[in-house]
Amino acid sequence: MHPIFNRRGSLLLYVVLWLALAVLLAGLLRMPGQLGWRDALIIAAPLCLFYGFVCLTPWYVCRYLPLRSTPWFKLIVNHFGAAILATGLWVAFGRFIAFEMGVASQLRPAIPDLVVVGLLIYFLSVALHYALLAVEQSRESEVQAREAELRALKAQINPHFLFNSLNSITALTTVDPARAREMCIRLSDFLRSTLGLGERESISWREELALARVYLDVEQVRFGSRLQVEMNVDEACSDCLVPPLVLQPLIENAVKHGIATLVDGGTIRVDGAVRDGLLEISVENGFDPDSPSPRRHGIGLRNVRSRLETRFGDAATLTAHVENNRFRAEMVVPCRKSA
Repeated sequence: MHPIFNRRGSLLLYVVLWLALAVLLAGLLRMPGQLGWRDALIIAAPLCLFYGFVCLTPWYVCRYLPLRSTPWFKLIVNHFGAAILATGLWVAFGRFIAFEMGVASQLRPAIPDLVVVGLLIYFLSVALHYALLAVEQSRESEVQAREAELRALKAQINPHFLFNSLNSITALTTVDPARAREMCIRLSDFLRSTLGLGERESISWREELALARVYLDVEQVRFGSRLQVEMNVDEACSDCLVPPLVLQPLIENAVKHGIATLVDGGTIRVDGAVRDGLLEISVENGFDPDSPSPRRHGIGLRNVRSRLETRFGDAATLTAHVENNRFRAEMVVPCRKSA
């Protein structure tokens, strides 16, 4: 279907433009001096409305004959033939209207002008449709590129998380084999929960929060009472749609670069609310500033920031703040819900 029919406003604007063109055409029909304004307008208005819809047909021809892959002679033959046919219909319909009005003889001197105008308008329509197709193809290419980037970024998540988890399990095997075995079981539960995420563009915040809790169960085995979690998330956040696994890397960062650096452990605090149509999430944790691990922004944070920018553009942000030995990551995304 022609894109102009997808929106009622676009179709209405298109009709208005052709009616405006009818006024100019009426002036052209009067130039030989044999038609009055009233007769010229009565002929021009239905004629332009008719030709307006005729000039939508190049959309389909242009799609069938793309500029870059169609031989030039084929383009000329097809479009020139279509232009002659369209102009013939345009002139024939104008003469029919004039005949029904009884002013066919007065219109006859303006026929050459009608032919020239019909051909020019049709070729202009062809040019505009090729430009419209170029814009559409550019948008499709951009969307495909963004989706490919999202898939690549998403593919980094599980390997990165799995690498960290296996390191933790390796460390536990010699110290506490029972806890290492339990951590393997929890890890398999988490990975099972994420199996279907690669095919989904978005999940609800309720599902995302559930995944984060399964991940925390894995880390709870490793840290025991050293890891405490406080979650203060409003119920209004539950149905907001987010890319899969955007919270888990933030919590993983809080565990790895925060709780793991503290001898006595600490608390990870997760806050969530919806304000002015935006889902606002923060993850806060303490850390040891004298820890030998200086990195506070790992691949997890960079990955999440890149995914948000790719999906939402400037409408989403991920910022990080450090104050009084507390690290705080704040994520803001539009709260969009499934239809």
